[in-house]
Amino acid sequence: MSTRVILVRHGESTYNVEKRVQGLCDESILTELGRIGARQVGAALEGIAFDAIYSSPLKRAKGTAELIVETLSGGDRPLPEIQLKDTLREVNLYPWEGMTFEAIATEYPEAYTCWKQRPHELQLTKPTEAGDVQYFPIVELYEQARQFWQEILPHHKNQTILVTGHSAINRALLQTALGLDSQALMTFHLANCSISILNIGDELVQDVQLEALNLTAHLGDPIPKERPNHQGPRILLVRHGETDWNRDGRFQGQIDVPLNENGRLQAQKCADFLAPIRIDSAMSSSLARPKETAEIILKQHPGVSLQTTKQLWEISHGLWEGKLKTEIQADYGEELAQWEIKPHTVQMPQGENLDDVWQRAKAGWLEVLAAATTNEDGTSRTEPAVMLVTAHDAINKALLCQLVGWGPEKFWQFKQGNGAVSVIDYPNGVDEKPLLQSMNITTFFGSVLDKTAEGAL
Repeated sequence: MSTRVILVRHGESTYNVEKRVQGLCDESILTELGRIGARQVGAALEGIAFDAIYSSPLKRAKGTAELIVETLSGGDRPLPEIQLKDTLREVNLYPWEGMTFEAIATEYPEAYTCWKQRPHELQLTKPTEAGDVQYFPIVELYEQARQFWQEILPHHKNQTILVTGHSAINRALLQTALGLDSQALMTFHLANCSISILNIGDELVQDVQLEALNLTAHLGDPIPKERPNHQGPRILLVRHGETDWNRDGRFQGQIDVPLNENGRLQAQKCADFLAPIRIDSAMSSSLARPKETAEIILKQHPGVSLQTTKQLWEISHGLWEGKLKTEIQADYGEELAQWEIKPHTVQMPQGENLDDVWQRAKAGWLEVLAAATTNEDGTSRTEPAVMLVTAHDAINKALLCQLVGWGPEKFWQFKQGNGAVSVIDYPNGVDEKPLLQSMNITTFFGSVLDKTAEGAL
């Protein structure tokens, strides 16, 4: 069991529209579009029983929380009152608050570049009773996020809570829970009224799973919009649809198990979800289940050819393949227990370990990026491409971990449901850091919660 945290960014605000920095300033309020978005969040969360609701006290977040509660009201179970927490306030950018981003870039060019590229090193000046002092706003924000978790989590073991905050504090909450520090701030993106989901076990960092990041389909945007002046490729990373072995909890690994009927239906729903999205190229693991998933998606994108590669194959479980968890427990009980706690320490009997998977994932991702930046005739693309990549649970987790700088010890921290879509952008080109725009989208199956099979890899 774990504590489920549903994290919502506030709706569009007046300062968002004006492209002004908000921070701790409380003059910015929700626009009409922001109010509509908050109600759409409420509708998306219908049917989820909340044990507690927390919000930043700033107007734009508090107003979002109130509209969500208003939309959810009327169910069988009364909703808890909204509790306002100062530890959910937005980052303190005192000298910049109220300024447009354009003005900040002009007046504070070095600090603005630092904010975008090295946010943990950003220093600003704020007034105190003892006079003006230099401070590190992002470092302080991450400590604020840790304080929120330390205060709140002991009261909500195995419960579901709703948290409404802001862009930077929500990223800090997600990342401190997962064990990332302030250097990672710009690695995640959160849109207005987006939904993210954390599952937190007995211990922060060690026992935390990111179930979903930056869900926006409830707002009418299947996937988050690209940033302005986007320079590099966008990768749509998809896990294959369900197989009989997924449903049964049987370890499949590199055995070439096909999709079952539900898996084909999942692939079709994924295809319908991605139908409005431009896809320029596609690559898949050459095993049958991701390859068929890709082929079903590409039926709605005629003219896009599919490349395949063995580098994106699932982990080889060796002698575990074809066996149920209970069967593995009988013969390899100690190794299975270690796999579930410290997977990076396990060598699969006559199979791979996670270091092997990490190396294959790295090589496979280089193939992906090369294909995403090259035309079929071998020339370099002049416009950023959108590329579909279909693969497996373990390889997708390895890819996502590498994108945020994690090693195999973090293997279990990203969830990948059957048919799920994740979105990775290279806003400044493939030679610069990637941006995890969205992760594990399964909303096209009817819920913001991932209800796909919990079967083995």
